[in-house]
This record gives sequence, structure tokens and C-alpha cells, in this order.
Amino acid sequence: MNLSRKQKAVIALIIANTIWGAASPIFKWSLQDIPLFTLAYLRFFIASLILFPFAIKRNLKIAPKHFPHLVALTLCGITLNITFFFMGLNLAPSINAPIIASSGPIILILASIFILKEHPSRKTIVGTLVSLIGVFVIIGRPLFEEGFNIDAFWGNMFFLIATIGAVGHTIINKEIADKYSSLVITFYSFLLGSLTFLPFFVYETWQNGGLVQLDIRGSIGLIFGIFLSSTLAYSLFHWSMSRISASEVGIFTYIDPVVATVIAIPLLGEVVTPLFIIGSFFVFAGIFVAEGRLHYHPFHKLKPTR
Repeated sequence: MNLSRKQKAVIALIIANTIWGAASPIFKWSLQDIPLFTLAYLRFFIASLILFPFAIKRNLKIAPKHFPHLVALTLCGITLNITFFFMGLNLAPSINAPIIASSGPIILILASIFILKEHPSRKTIVGTLVSLIGVFVIIGRPLFEEGFNIDAFWGNMFFLIATIGAVGHTIINKEIADKYSSLVITFYSFLLGSLTFLPFFVYETWQNGGLVQLDIRGSIGLIFGIFLSSTLAYSLFHWSMSRISASEVGIFTYIDPVVATVIAIPLLGEVVTPLFIIGSFFVFAGIFVAEGRLHYHPFHKLKPTR
């Protein structure tokens, strides 16, 4: 079966988002045993070491004019996204993370309105408002269902900040994705990202009197984070970015909530409540109205282009 360049990118993004969908419950489970920044630092530093022998075979040189892009996408996609994602997991249900992350296209629309001063259609504005209602329902869910659980509320807010970081990462990465090897971009972003976590890792290690003794939860979290969620998923994502439009990347985040829910229910005992369903409905309904479509089934993109 001969696949086109775009079809290969579609498969790569499906795999990456399946892994990232599983990440929410797996990392929440693992964070019960390993400190936040210890997991973040070891995950990305070791992954950068794994990628180095492959990246060095490419041209590791980055043009000075593109170095700010590399730093910016690292700060958004690694430092900001992972820090607030892990902070959110420590406080809120893991199934909330991918639903809030699915609002990424809506955040892009808001950025175009307030930053780029664009004037979207009435349909786009209505869809954006509908989707935002869903996001607010998910974020405010702990205040209505859990007796004013302020910790879970802030956890959801952290997920929203993490999503903003991921959106920034996608936009900035698109600026240089076709200029450098995906392995080179991934290697540098992992190395720079791990350096931003290093001071906090050192502090956690000092607080614990040395590296923590991990049980099965922490060990699985590290293995999953290093080899799958970092090395494989990010490499596939960056590789795909030069082969598919940025507007289509958001389509694949619809995979994440399904995978997360399937894993979170048996692993963590999380429950899908009526408010969660209502909030999710508004998020996806708003995206459908705003974009005029809802590719909840990204496999359709594997069909040959005529």
C-alpha cells in the first residue's frame, strides 16, 4: 500500500495523539509516586539523550534568526505546557485535561480576534462562545459537583494554561518545521526544556534527600514518558508538521478524550458525570459551528485525494 506524504502524516498524528490521550491518566497515576519536576526533567533529559545519536546525523546547526523560534516553542510546548499539565493532574481528574485541550482551535480563533485584529464571521463568533461555555462548565464542574472543591477548579485552570502553551507551540513550530529535520527540532526542544526544569529537579532532590525510590507507578510513568509520550509522540508530531497544515493538526486532539476516558475509568476510578458530558458537548458543538465541520473521525483523512 503506497501512502502519500499527507497520509503518512495523518497516521503519525493519530499515533501521537493516542499516546498523548493515554498520558493524562498514566501520568496522574505516576505522580502519586514521583515529584512533578523530577518526572518532567528526567523524562525530557533522558529522551534528548536517546534522540542525540539520531539527530547528530542531521545538520544540528540552527540559523541565528530561527533560534528565538526554537526557544519560544520550547517554552510554550515543553516548559509551560508540561508544568501546568502536571500541576493540573495533581489537582483535577485526568479526563478533564483532553477535553479542555480540545478547545485549542477556539483559543486560536480568540487569538486571531484580539491579537491579529481579525474579523471572523458571525457563525465563528457564535461557535466560539458555545465552545467557551463548555470549557467553563468543565472548569467549574468541581464547584457544583464536589462541594466547592477549589483545588480541582484550579487544576482545570492549569489545564487551560497548558492548552494555551500547546497552541503556541503548534503555531511557532509551523514557522520552522519545513526548515529543519523534525529530529533536530525535537532534540533541541527536549534539551532546552529539560534545562528549564533542572533547578526545580535539584530542589526536589534536595528536599527528598536524594533521588526518590520509585515503585511501579513512578517507573511506568518514566518509561512511558521517556520512550512514548516524549521520544516517539513528539518526533511524530514535529515530523508531521511539515506535511500537514496547522489548522488540521487540531483535528487529531479529538482522539485524546476517548483514549483518556477508556484508561482513566479502570486505572483511577474516575467517573464521567452529567456535567462532564454537557461540557464536552458544548466544546465540540462550538467547534462544529465555528469551523463548519467536526472531524471527530480523523481516519477519513487517509482516503486518497482525488
